[in-house]
Amino acid sequence: MQKVLTIAGTDPSGGAGAQADLKTFMAHKVYGMSVITALVAQNTCGVRDIMNVTPAFLKEQFDCVFEDIFPDAVKIGMVSQPELIEVIVEKLKQYQPKNIVVDPVMVSTSGDRLLAQKALTMLQKELLPLAQIITPNIPEAEVLCEFSIESKDDMVKAAQKIATNYHGYILIKGGHFEDCADDLLYHDGEEVWLPCVKIQNPNTHGTGCTLSSAIASNLALGYDMVNSVKNAKAYITGALKDGMDLGKGSGPLNHCWNLMNKA
Repeated sequence: MQKVLTIAGTDPSGGAGAQADLKTFMAHKVYGMSVITALVAQNTCGVRDIMNVTPAFLKEQFDCVFEDIFPDAVKIGMVSQPELIEVIVEKLKQYQPKNIVVDPVMVSTSGDRLLAQKALTMLQKELLPLAQIITPNIPEAEVLCEFSIESKDDMVKAAQKIATNYHGYILIKGGHFEDCADDLLYHDGEEVWLPCVKIQNPNTHGTGCTLSSAIASNLALGYDMVNSVKNAKAYITGALKDGMDLGKGSGPLNHCWNLMNKA
């Protein structure tokens, strides 16, 4: 049994954050674990409040996991405070896990800002360099590259700019475009495009969390980076096509669509 750890905030409605990550791990038949960075009061309509854990408690969670069940991959999601990023960086350097996936969560699907401004510099300079892959969407990539992304050519330029400060894989997700949902996987000057037609589904709550967790799951299962991303893209495409409709806002995905359809 391969083991995957999520380091993320929560979602009591179950569509995003650690809850979505754990569902995604189960759908990939890997053993899921979680280190919680924040308790987030949110649902499909938006974020109401955030209560961050203390740095000391975050350290205790880290040690409890790594001293007992060492993960084969680590996915890192929402971390809104620089003190918590500092702890994560310290512990990752201490334990040296493989297959680190960072989803640089800055803005929720509903448009709520989730990353404190003062934490951005530490995220870029300290945490991102430890990752094997980062998975920004268009708005997040714009923050990292510091210019607007309006086209696929802009996605390439953004990846090139981000790559001047980060040397792992960069997956820029094109789901915010109107005419397609093509993603760009960029590494060391090489571009791999992952084409996908735009799926007309307004329920996209937690898609970023889910994709990054699917990538981590595939890496833990032994797939290389390119195939891990391709497999994860196929998984989330299937979840969007499933068409589950829950909640009053942008609803969650059916994370176990692949298991249910095989039953």
